[in-house]
Amino acid sequence: MSIISNDPAVWLKSSYSGGQGGNCLEWAPGSIGFGVVPVRDSKDVRRVPLRFSAGAWGAFVGGLKNTER
Repeated sequence: MSIISNDPAVWLKSSYSGGQGGNCLEWAPGSIGFGVVPVRDSKDVRRVPLRFSAGAWGAFVGGLKNTER
């Protein structure tokens, strides 16, 4: 994971995204404690991020991990 910081939240993106940085989703794990996970498009970081419940985000990531096998 690489850290992106152009606002107060610490944004992370997957190391699978490659080095170009233009086609990535970024997420801010610091908000999980508040029950929400903001997700944004790395090409347009000024837009309001989508917000998912921590449970929905966990299910999404779990589903991705299961498809990698």
